[in-house]
Amino acid sequence: MANTGTVSPFLGKVNISVGDGAYNFQAALPGISTDLSGLKVSILNDGRVRIEGVVPGSSRANADVLYEEEAREFPPPGPFSIAFNLPGPVDPRLTSSKYEHGILDATVMKFRLPPDFPNGNH
Repeated sequence: MANTGTVSPFLGKVNISVGDGAYNFQAALPGISTDLSGLKVSILNDGRVRIEGVVPGSSRANADVLYEEEAREFPPPGPFSIAFNLPGPVDPRLTSSKYEHGILDATVMKFRLPPDFPNGNH
């Protein structure tokens, strides 16, 4: 709401939800451009997630005047790293993600052994 002065979430705020076969996470990345070529997302089998990137500078030039933008809800320029754990093991190969409006939204399938996997009993 505009009257509270809150414009966007802080960098690194993460929401995790658990479904029957997958985990979903949303990470707030305000100030990161929609060109995610500099963003690196690593997801390990044990459910550890690491997001790394760079927050671009927050100044812009207009003619001969340099304006400094002040938005306290955005992180300072420079590299950042966010790390968190999903509730359980995952299959990182089965991940889908999208980035819109400063939110990285990803779904990662839970790790499950195939039903016909031998359990060691003969």
